[in-house]
Order: sequence, then C-alpha cells, then structure tokens
Amino acid sequence: MKRILLMVFYNLPFVPWWWYQLCSYAKHTDEIATEKKYALLKKITLHANKGGRVKIKVFGKEHIPSEKGFIFFPNHQGLFDVLSIIEACDVPFSVVAKIEVKDIPFLKQVFAILKAKFMDREDVRQSLGIIREVTEEVKEGKNYLIFPEGTRSKKGNEVGEFKGGSFKSAMNARCPIVPVAMLNTYQAFDTNSIKPVTAEVHFLKPIPYEEYQGMRSREIAEMVRGQIVDTIKKSLNGD
Repeated sequence: MKRILLMVFYNLPFVPWWWYQLCSYAKHTDEIATEKKYALLKKITLHANKGGRVKIKVFGKEHIPSEKGFIFFPNHQGLFDVLSIIEACDVPFSVVAKIEVKDIPFLKQVFAILKAKFMDREDVRQSLGIIREVTEEVKEGKNYLIFPEGTRSKKGNEVGEFKGGSFKSAMNARCPIVPVAMLNTYQAFDTNSIKPVTAEVHFLKPIPYEEYQGMRSREIAEMVRGQIVDTIKKSLNGD
C-alpha cells in the first residue's frame, strides 16, 4: 500500500531499529512489562501516522475507565483501526481479531506484543474457547478491544450489523462496555491514496454492567451500535 511505503520512507533512519525492537518484543512478549511494550507501539504509531499524513482527532478520552478490566467495542472500517486506537488511547489493551489477519507483516508483530487472540469464525468450539479466555482475563483486569461487526464494513463510515455474540465476554465478565465510534480510518490503508487523512476516534460513555444486566446480547449489540451510528452522524453533520 502506498501509505505504508510513505510511512516507511518518512521514518527510514529509524525503521531498522524499530523493526528490531518490534520483532524482539514480539518474540519475548511474556518477559516484558505491558506498559513498556505499549509505550513502544504508541511511539512507533505516532511517528508512522505523522509520516503517513494521517491525523487522529480524539474525542471523549475522559470516558476511558480508570479501573482496569473493560472492553472497547468500535465499528470496524479497516486495517488501520487498531493503530488509530493505539494513538488515541494511553491505556494498554489487547485485541480479539479474526484469524485471517494473523500473519500480515507488521500487524503480526503488533498483535504478538498486544498478546491478541485470534478467532476462527468457522470453528464454533475454538470461538467459544476464546470467549472464555477473554472473560477470565478481563475479570483479572486486562482490557480488550473487540470488533462486533466481525469484519470490515468496506462501506466507509457506514456501520454494519453488530453480532450479539461479540458481547458475551463482557456479559460474562460483568465489565464496563466502552463504545468507540471510528470515522474515516478506512482512508488510511483501505484506499490506494496518500492524500492527507483526518480520522476521528470517539470514546463514548462507558456502559456499566448494571445498565445492561438482564439484557440479551442482541439487545446490547443494537444499543451499542445505535450510540456509535448517532455519534458518526452528528460528526458528519458538524453537530
């Protein structure tokens, strides 16, 4: 992709050292403190985005819970989404991703450092195992990011259907749900362009367990999607 090449060329003097660090951290991820690993990812992401002519506007940062053990639920526009949230968020988190993106260069190292989990949507038993693992880790204070659409919308700022099963880990862990509205992030990697991009990340007010307790997963999915859709519409309309 042209923008990735632009990111590399802009930061060319630092790329060999950063690549070495990424690979080293990925290989020894269990031996390195979470905060140190996240700091490296954030530093590289900030420089890469600047070099790639991508500006991230962040809203609602105060809504990120101060206590550990929550799950981000953003709409999914493209391969750049995780990197945009890394720039926007100062709190370490991990990711549940589809198994198809496991071996994409650079993202592979990022996912290894984040200790991401990969879900095989064709394997029900494996998917249920991932849900259980995420539930237990969130209970222990780890933060996660899950894309409830399951895949990229491929329709720009239009939000796809949210799958109720995506919220099972939050329901079982009884943790805060943090809706995240993403705008224009698809323009970074999912278009063949190097024109300047201004993307937006909106952290919406967390939904505590007490507010969704007793709701079905399908109802939770519709509620979260509705909040994200409303935020995107307001932003696009300049409200």
